[in-house]
Amino acid sequence: MTKKWKQAVAGLLAASMILAGCSVKTSQSGSAAQAEGSSSGGKIKIAIVPKVVGIPYFNASETGAKKAGQDLGVDVIYTGPTQADAAQQVKIIEDLISQKVDVIAVAPNDPASLTPVLKRAKDQGIHVMDWDTPADQSVVELSVHQIDDEIFGRTMMDKLVEKIGSDSGEFAILTGGMSAANLNTWIGWAKKQAEEKYPNMKLVNDKIATDEKQQVAYQKTLDLLKAYPDLKGLLAFSTVAPLGAAQAIQEKGLQGKVAVIGASLPTDSKPYILDGSMSSALLWNPENLGYLTVSLAKNLEEGKLPANGDDVPNVGTIQVKDDNKTVIMGPPTEFTKENVDQFKF
Repeated sequence: MTKKWKQAVAGLLAASMILAGCSVKTSQSGSAAQAEGSSSGGKIKIAIVPKVVGIPYFNASETGAKKAGQDLGVDVIYTGPTQADAAQQVKIIEDLISQKVDVIAVAPNDPASLTPVLKRAKDQGIHVMDWDTPADQSVVELSVHQIDDEIFGRTMMDKLVEKIGSDSGEFAILTGGMSAANLNTWIGWAKKQAEEKYPNMKLVNDKIATDEKQQVAYQKTLDLLKAYPDLKGLLAFSTVAPLGAAQAIQEKGLQGKVAVIGASLPTDSKPYILDGSMSSALLWNPENLGYLTVSLAKNLEEGKLPANGDDVPNVGTIQVKDDNKTVIMGPPTEFTKENVDQFKF
């Protein structure tokens, strides 16, 4: 009996161990399946990083981006620095990497400064895009542009000459940040247009940074008016610089004497356009730009690339360049006394 009892106990122990093992395996495989299901069933996470938060232009882009998130069923994280600072953007992107987002789309303040952190994101399987302002093109998979850079820069110069009423005279250029690639590209084309078409237009400065601050643009314009009393016009790039320039023109009562052409939102520009201190503003719809960026990001995560002539809901027909990564939203719009009341952004 003792021997049989020992054999029975041994058999029970063996059976218990087998059952326990099966139980553990079942539990582990069930957890894995549950985790896998949770991952596959979760929403796509898209991070949109502007140059700076809290200014009207990027507030409008945020509105469009979040609307796209709701319409398309994706999570949109819209986060950026409180100042136009590349170091702050790096920290924000590092945090987004740790959150394991699916796509990061950034408008760089300084493209070169962001290259290392964007490479880290890419190495960890995160899709990398730029929007509004180009980043290092060796890192990004898609580059979302508001307009054709050459057309925009040349048009800005044409409009300045038109509003001055003469193709000769002194003009100056205000910009946002000195390293902003999109602003520098537009300025380059505006200067080229002046050289090729308006040789009697004299540029009194290369470009003057305003750090994306209206007050700085206002003070810099006052300085320019004092240094160059014969100044006939100002090209103001970035959406804040034109407001400061127009504010200075308004204060000095120089409406009709010094023309200001700016890349600015119609709602912000309206009071200056109506009183003549800003001759006109050229821009695009930043809400549509935010919407387009999220839409393209979602498609990118799903393995879909844009094609030239695609009709994007709530945006319109887009252009895709031959490199198959540069997307152009559309042509610029001029906001004037005659039409500025029609726009709500």
